[in-house]
Amino acid sequence: MADIAPFHVMALLARARELEAAGRSVVHMEIGEPDFPTAEPIVVAGQRALAEGRTRYTAAAGLPELRQAIGGHYRERYGIEVSPRRILITPGASGALQLATAILINPGDRVLLADPGYPCNRHFVRLVEGEAVGVPVGPETGYQLTAKLVERHWDERTTAVLLASPANPTGTVIAPTELAAIVATVEARGGRVIMDEIYHGLIHGVPVQTALAYSEQVLVVNSFSKYYGMTGWRLGWLVAPEDCVGDAEKLAQNLFLAASTPAQYAALAAFEPEAQAIFETRRREFLARRDFLLPALRELGFHIPVTPDGAFYLYADCGRFTDDSYGFALRLLEETGVAITPGIDFGHHLPQRHVRFAYTSAIPRLAEGVERLRRAL
Repeated sequence: MADIAPFHVMALLARARELEAAGRSVVHMEIGEPDFPTAEPIVVAGQRALAEGRTRYTAAAGLPELRQAIGGHYRERYGIEVSPRRILITPGASGALQLATAILINPGDRVLLADPGYPCNRHFVRLVEGEAVGVPVGPETGYQLTAKLVERHWDERTTAVLLASPANPTGTVIAPTELAAIVATVEARGGRVIMDEIYHGLIHGVPVQTALAYSEQVLVVNSFSKYYGMTGWRLGWLVAPEDCVGDAEKLAQNLFLAASTPAQYAALAAFEPEAQAIFETRRREFLARRDFLLPALRELGFHIPVTPDGAFYLYADCGRFTDDSYGFALRLLEETGVAITPGIDFGHHLPQRHVRFAYTSAIPRLAEGVERLRRAL
């Protein structure tokens, strides 16, 4: 328990809520949650499921119809065939990550991850007594692991590499050629790749491919939270290799029994054309927000050397202003009412001189936040 750290940003969020309760205006750029409500077709499908009494347990692997729909999604978007048998529906991507790490990792096994990276990934590894090895990455590799870095850091205790593309907190994408090279490098050493693709769909103008296109041994994690806007519904999925399917289903039965039944019926609507059109409109809005906020922050003095191609985050070097990202974020909140996330939440590589901005608020609110920062800085 001592090795699993809390989100430092939650303390900032709690303070932001206190300030709002006292009448202060807060511009939220700390939350990695889209501000859009769940799309209407999904809400209607969820309401229909409740009205029809679809509230009993499903099989541990999930609704067959939803697994088939996800298989169709891989066929239509990526041009690959994924058997629905390999797809397990989980309580959020977190449930999928728990299954993947528990299946692959024995006590003492090492797992390579990019640093900075999403903190829960390393904590899932620690939970099953593995050792998460953060590999320092910077703008020269787009804040992502490469095949060469994997080669350099792999040793006899290394079992897996956990990748995220697009990544949190940087929003950067691994190019398809590099992703293929990483998968080949890991599998040549007898290891496995766990691939976090929860921000797929929120990618702008660059080629992207699922890791499943390069190997059937990859474990892919995805979610209905980000692109599909179903954060509170708590629904995700795992695509497991054939030799892991039985273990994944067995673990699901024991760890959480099944994902939410109404949420699964609601998610069926996410693959309908009406919902897909809504998602695409929202993707374009996120792109507009990025294109507003990125130059504005650079003009203020934040160093953002890489333009992110996905998700909804900007990872900014704040070294011009501070060497204490947490204290800096706290001061900005108190003095300006702008909430951002300190780099200390994302790893050990230069966290004190980085902060994350989430452009999950509308452009007028982002503009207000930028103006407040301008006055303060």
